Amino acid sequence: MIYAFEEIDASLPLLPYAARRALDVAGVKVSLAAWKAMAIGARQALVALGAEETVPPGKVRRVLARVKAPFEEIEPRPDPATGEAPAVLARALGYDVGASTWRALSSLERYVLAKVAAKPTKDHPDRLTRAYNEIALVPEPPRDVRSVSARLSTHLSAKGEVHMVDVGPKPTTARRAVAEARVAMAQSTAARLLAGEVGKGDVLATARIAGIQAAKRTPDLIPLCHVVALTRVEVAITVDESGVTIQATAEARDRTGVEMEAMVAASTAALTVYDMLKGVDRGMSFDVKLLEKDGGKTGLWTRSAEVAGQGGPVRDSGR
Repeated sequence: MIYAFEEIDASLPLLPYAARRALDVAGVKVSLAAWKAMAIGARQALVALGAEETVPPGKVRRVLARVKAPFEEIEPRPDPATGEAPAVLARALGYDVGASTWRALSSLERYVLAKVAAKPTKDHPDRLTRAYNEIALVPEPPRDVRSVSARLSTHLSAKGEVHMVDVGPKPTTARRAVAEARVAMAQSTAARLLAGEVGKGDVLATARIAGIQAAKRTPDLIPLCHVVALTRVEVAITVDESGVTIQATAEARDRTGVEMEAMVAASTAALTVYDMLKGVDRGMSFDVKLLEKDGGKTGLWTRSAEVAGQGGPVRDSGR
């Protein structure tokens, strides 16, 4: 088991945390030179032993004996306690992981987080955040009925009551989302809009301001949305012969995504366009969709990739 944040390739030039755990529990220390001198099969075997729920010290030592690898005897280092996360992890992260989250992790996962938190490095100041993102915020399996139910159940309490998801344990990261709304209208209406022949005034400027204002009021409109620290909201509007296209971008540094802020901005801007043109064309209609989101555990998701069959469902139980 090798984690992506370790940035170690299959040739195992460095000791992955799984191998370090195997050696720590067995009470032995191997130098980097000795590690590199081992056959790749032996290195792989130590990684596999370190990934087991309970490391077998005897097997670890037999692997080292088989390849005659030199090592130093040290005091065995047991795995971190399962009851609650070590204080050093909370201090390093800046928040408490929570006992339930900690207990749900595997022995290796607890070892890795405790180890990274205890030894911060100047070369990799974001290593702990990356490790926590990869280990504690586990991605969901491919979409099916069960996984959809699981995602929806995050908004239900133990009693089945709707509640706001607790995003406190999640790390603060850069979040971004882009949504698009398309207002379809008669060509004559679009022509009047382009010519500025609308009695209510500047339709596009008003819609743009309405969208920005709406993004900031999203938690007031959508019951289970969190208040997020928005750093940027942009609403871009273009007009063609058959309607108006609105693209809203929302950005924040927070523990939850800004998809809803972007979609509320786009929707409200579209409604404002309708409101200002309804005296001319009551038959207008609009739709809204998410184009992309970035940030959090799932990283980048784009509608174009999903349509092409490359994207998966966005999992972010707290948006």
